[in-house]
Amino acid sequence: MVWLRNLFLLLVAAVLALLVNALLGGQSGWWVFTFCTLALLTIHLRNLARALAWSQQLDRSPPTAAGSWGETLTRLHRFLRRRERELSESRETLHQWLAAAQALPDGVVVLDSQLQIEWCNREACRLLGLRFPADRGNQLLNLVRSPEFVVYAQSNEWSAPTVVPAPGSTELTLRVQFVPYGREQRLLVVRDVTQTQRIENMRREFVANVSHELRTPLTVLAGFLETLDEAPDHALSPEQTRRYLSMMRDQAGRMQNIVSDLLTLSTLESTRMALAPGAASVPALLASVREQAEALSAGAHPLTWQVAEEVDIEGVASELSSAFTNLVTNAVRYTPPGGRIEIRWQATAEGGAEFVVIDAGEGIAPKHIDRLTERFYRVDRGRSRASGGTGLGLAITRRVALRHDAELAISSELGVGSTFRLVFPAERRWPRFSEQAPAPQAPTLPTAPLSAGESSARKAAAIDGDTPAIAQPNGSELATPDAAGVDGQDTR
Repeated sequence: MVWLRNLFLLLVAAVLALLVNALLGGQSGWWVFTFCTLALLTIHLRNLARALAWSQQLDRSPPTAAGSWGETLTRLHRFLRRRERELSESRETLHQWLAAAQALPDGVVVLDSQLQIEWCNREACRLLGLRFPADRGNQLLNLVRSPEFVVYAQSNEWSAPTVVPAPGSTELTLRVQFVPYGREQRLLVVRDVTQTQRIENMRREFVANVSHELRTPLTVLAGFLETLDEAPDHALSPEQTRRYLSMMRDQAGRMQNIVSDLLTLSTLESTRMALAPGAASVPALLASVREQAEALSAGAHPLTWQVAEEVDIEGVASELSSAFTNLVTNAVRYTPPGGRIEIRWQATAEGGAEFVVIDAGEGIAPKHIDRLTERFYRVDRGRSRASGGTGLGLAITRRVALRHDAELAISSELGVGSTFRLVFPAERRWPRFSEQAPAPQAPTLPTAPLSAGESSARKAAAIDGDTPAIAQPNGSELATPDAAGVDGQDTR
């Protein structure tokens, strides 16, 4: 030990002083002991001065010192190095936790018992309009003054989160919750639930729209069935019976169209498209679409077709046929007789392709254009139902466009007409730029008038020869899954 070592040196000095005093006599022994004591003290003072100088720069190695000072400085140096490593590791861990907190998708605010801000991440600053570190120490309720938020914060009942509007923004909806922790500290967790709320509202609106769309034909069917069931024998003439049955058949067909369109839309939204679907043979698809449009128009509209036979894209034929048919039949249904309709399939300057439908209808007000692709959205509900639309056509078209990396652009002017454009990127052109093989030739369809049965069969063969037929509730068959999307799919 240090004190034993110094005591041993003092004892050695005393013994030496006694020996000198015995040999020389007089005060010689005391002089020797005093000199040894002063020498030992000088060494300690010198080492102490070195230690004090080293304490000013602890990052350097300790000075060399003999005896207990050298051991003491070495131990102190090792302790400081160990503490420095521990502090460095703690600092790195703290930085990692802070970086993780900054990367959280939710806003986090650390508060004291008085709801004063101690720390917050970037997401909390964005959602609550805070500024850190400028707002450190400020009272949270002085900065976030939303009435709903203030009531929730002062209630001290935080077992469940609550939904409040974002301060300073009417477009964002936030879910907030206070979490007590530590010594009377509070953790505020903020999440942007705007999209979730919007989806929930769309779900409720969708259920209400489906119920509303199906209620009318069901009411008609129930009314006619009740009339036929309760009418006395021979009370209805054969003509009345046929008329009632025809109207019931129309309403049943309308419900079938709605259900088929919903199934088509659900399939498009829940399945992935093949990675390499191959050429869609768009010119052949448009030949089938042309037959359907001319049959629907019945000569009431001048139809102009400009189809570039050499332009093709990679995609699913049945889906593209449904999208093209929706756009063309909508133009026919909502263009007054005599109004000109122009359909184009052409290459774009960027190397892609586009499908354009230009009609001379009544046009669409600008406030409706952004919502046209919503399910069951109609500009004129009564007129759309009268024309046989289900309100799902443009929703299906938009989904098909997304699956083919295309953009659906809509422009319209009241009293002039509308233009619907499906623009496909250059990456969708067929053949691919990396391939030298020529594009597959599309089969040529007959242009002569066909009967209803022959037309349906040839349409199915032109759209997708490998697509199985879908059995309908009445026992008949649709040639392709997208055939359900042909009849009356309009969202205007």
